[in-house]
Amino acid sequence: MSVEILTLLFFGSLLVFLLLGVPLAFVLGGVSVIFLYFSMGPVSFYIVASKFWDSMTSFTLVAIPMYVFMAMILEKSGVAHALYRMMHLWFGALRGGLAIGTVAICAIFAAMSGISGAAVVTMGTIALPRMLERGYDTKLSLGAINAGGGWGILIPPSIPMVLYAMISEVSVGRLFASGIGPGILLFVLVTIYIGVRAWLQPSIAPALPPEERGSWRDKLLALRAVLLPIMIVLMVLGSIFGGLATPTEAAAIGVLGALIAAAINRQLSVGVVRHAAIQTLRLTTLIMWILFAAHAFSTAYTTLGAHDFIQHLMSLIPGGKWGALAFMLFVLFLLGMVLDPVGIMLITLPVFLPIVDAAGFDPIWFGVLFIIMMEIGYMTPPFGFNLFYIKGVAPPSVTMGEIYSSVVPYVIVTLVGIGLIIVFPNIALYFPNLFFGKG
Repeated sequence: MSVEILTLLFFGSLLVFLLLGVPLAFVLGGVSVIFLYFSMGPVSFYIVASKFWDSMTSFTLVAIPMYVFMAMILEKSGVAHALYRMMHLWFGALRGGLAIGTVAICAIFAAMSGISGAAVVTMGTIALPRMLERGYDTKLSLGAINAGGGWGILIPPSIPMVLYAMISEVSVGRLFASGIGPGILLFVLVTIYIGVRAWLQPSIAPALPPEERGSWRDKLLALRAVLLPIMIVLMVLGSIFGGLATPTEAAAIGVLGALIAAAINRQLSVGVVRHAAIQTLRLTTLIMWILFAAHAFSTAYTTLGAHDFIQHLMSLIPGGKWGALAFMLFVLFLLGMVLDPVGIMLITLPVFLPIVDAAGFDPIWFGVLFIIMMEIGYMTPPFGFNLFYIKGVAPPSVTMGEIYSSVVPYVIVTLVGIGLIIVFPNIALYFPNLFFGKG
């Protein structure tokens, strides 16, 4: 049977089972193992098991449950409430100030945890009702939380970055460092967008009345709220970029920081730790199954000869390597609407990474573009995770239609950011080269 027919059967089978609602990990793993068996025989089982065993003995993998546990503890630590109080006092006097302060808190949360949902749920609970009470436009407020929450997988530490590094075999530390510049860029672009909208349309994001702005003494005292987040960020990122710890070791340091923060805010209890541990177990178990599926998929993909076939198809796309890059980003955009980021990694990275290598693109730079596209996937309908997170905590008056339409301008702003990173690659590569030297 020709490579073309095998490839169509392989990907067609994946699509059919996904449309039937079978969980992604079982679809990828099951279909891949079946195709491997009929192409290689029983020896295929040993190949998949051997590759999976190699992953299970990887020290890097320990970082995943640690960063998940850190995020779960931070959700209950009380840090977000203190941060919002500070932002309320310092930014409230500006038009759009509460929304700008909210995305600033999202950026801080992103630098403390490695997942997207933590900031979205927390800010949806704390900031959204207060913005709506003060006359902020519903869509402006919803979109700000959705966009800012997505930075949790871009600004280090980041669990998807750990997975990308494992699959692509690049340095986790360099990949973490590459997220700093783009994270700052997107924060600046979103802040500019909110500021300009509030300036042009004062009614959609009014400044707080004078009696709610607080005295200078209140503002200075509120600055204490940033001490714990700064401590956690310095413990995690400072230990990595200062050469004191690997990203995996820094994850354990981050857990310690989150526990200290919860204890200082008197939120640490056996119940909180137990809840965080159970959630961590569930997420980590899911990720392990997904990794198994990833190895089965990549083995089947290579064995069936689909690699050369896909590369040939990509060579037919006009525009050379830049046309291929545009096509890959477009595919990621479409997949982001219907699949979760980890699933997209499993399906696309075995296909895209050889193309990236052949085109001469830096895999770290491409990794940043990939992660930002996953971030867009978190907030694009119909199945963006952040949309459902915020629906779960938003006031009953907020409709799903408002949540869907709120993300449109923020997606456009994020795409502008991607364009700038493509034109100026050093936005992503400056910090990796600064901390680790030119790779």
